[in-house]
Amino acid sequence: MTDDVVRTRREGAILEVTLDRPKANAIDNETSREMGRVFAAYRDDPDLRVAILTGGGEKFFSAGWDLKAAAAGAAPDSDYGVGGFGGLQELPGMNKPVIAAVNGMAVGGGFELALSADLILAAEHASFALPEIKAGTLADAATVKLPRRMPYHVAMDLLYTGRWMAAEEAARWGLVNEIVPADRLMARAWDLARLLAAGPPLVFAAIKEVARETETLGFQEAMRQITERKLPSVDRLYDSDDQLEGARAFAEKRDPVWRGR
Repeated sequence: MTDDVVRTRREGAILEVTLDRPKANAIDNETSREMGRVFAAYRDDPDLRVAILTGGGEKFFSAGWDLKAAAAGAAPDSDYGVGGFGGLQELPGMNKPVIAAVNGMAVGGGFELALSADLILAAEHASFALPEIKAGTLADAATVKLPRRMPYHVAMDLLYTGRWMAAEEAARWGLVNEIVPADRLMARAWDLARLLAAGPPLVFAAIKEVARETETLGFQEAMRQITERKLPSVDRLYDSDDQLEGARAFAEKRDPVWRGR
């Protein structure tokens, strides 16, 4: 795979990741493994705080699984790499913010990839679909995630019919945070990333881990996990210099200086 299939741009604490695999930014096994390596490196770099994920071109964010690779014999459940399909949705310990800038069609696994981000910005012309039903297969990650993120009957409609959902409808159901003119999409993503990069990284890590690890727990058990510091990111936060810095800055009426420790 050529190096420019998964391009990265780094500015300070922000990493931009672009999937650029014409014509449809489809993902084969090798591409998925490379994306996993990129996001694992982001996860493990203490100097990086926020990532932006987008697609190359203006038509596709990602068409998902590469059907040409499938036709050539690559199994759709084979080795996707450390982060699972697309390098992100199953990456262990990913406790940093990821912004998806959906610049076009997000189809099948491409839709699932967007759902793996914490915040989703969509270009006005972006659209979403899960056509797996028409190919006689399961949109596995979407089948798990969608009924938890939008009304059940709407999720089932998308999964059962494979129909297209425009950005405006996605925003109405809360699947995207904001719709942005296409020529402003990346600028808006960077503005949001800079805002997050200036925030407290240990708190972001705790928020993300708590939300993920307590998703299937009852409220009392979830709170016990937090108050008894059973989650590593919460334990680290409560013993951190940043926790003290936040209190000092508030008392001294100044902006805090977050160091991530």
